[in-house]
Amino acid sequence: MPPDPRDVLTRPAPPPDATVAYGDHPDQCADLRRPAGDGPARPLVVVVHGGFWRAEYDRTHTGPMAAALAALGHPVAQLEYRRTGWPGTLTDVLAGVAALPALGAAALPGRVAPTPPVLVGHSAGGHLALYAAAHAPHTVGGVLALAPVADLAEAHRLDLDGGAVAALLGGGPADVPDRYAVADPSSLVPVPVRTVVVHGARDQQVPVSTSRSWVAADRAAGGDATLVELPECEHFGLIAPDSAAWPRVVEALRSFHDDLPGIDAASPTR
Repeated sequence: MPPDPRDVLTRPAPPPDATVAYGDHPDQCADLRRPAGDGPARPLVVVVHGGFWRAEYDRTHTGPMAAALAALGHPVAQLEYRRTGWPGTLTDVLAGVAALPALGAAALPGRVAPTPPVLVGHSAGGHLALYAAAHAPHTVGGVLALAPVADLAEAHRLDLDGGAVAALLGGGPADVPDRYAVADPSSLVPVPVRTVVVHGARDQQVPVSTSRSWVAADRAAGGDATLVELPECEHFGLIAPDSAAWPRVVEALRSFHDDLPGIDAASPTR
């Protein structure tokens, strides 16, 4: 029997090298992982976890992917944030992304470059990464969105995860249209930083059609977002370092290297 793709949600990972706080709430924190090797300081990679913004999912399940990225030579931060609740979830991500390069540089001396980070967001974390890039582009060096919830109005219409969008924003588009206008990536195109979207065609949690339509809308509005569609991939393989999809995720992250000083394609390995 093939392994359950959801196993990655409970898979153990090595402990982080440090945990830093960007606010006073216990969830306003991030786990840091030191990059392998002795190379130069590099831009931070900030992993923004998914879980449909709900409290039962936290940054822990991104430990395996964060450890794998650190093994490739990237300094990594696993961002935590207050879950479902307007506007705390969104303001936390903005604050954390802005603060983490300096916090990371202090905790990992000589390993984190003083430049905006690349955000790697999965599922609801992909939504949050797109939101941060749209609202605070000066704090974001690029976005790698993995199966993002890129259209909140459509996700609400489809009732993804049993009302997850309404729980986040306090209602549907007809109830709180101003919140959708602020928070929905479909209302925020073009995103003014380089964005690559990776999505599996077999995704049962977040339909690939939402990424297709969002990338098309971004490009129609003058953006340069690109879509990498993986025909055989489902939702969780994108964050599992032992999956068939993982090399494509790494390749997509490396596509930012020419745009971000301090990273080279020949990343060291452990």
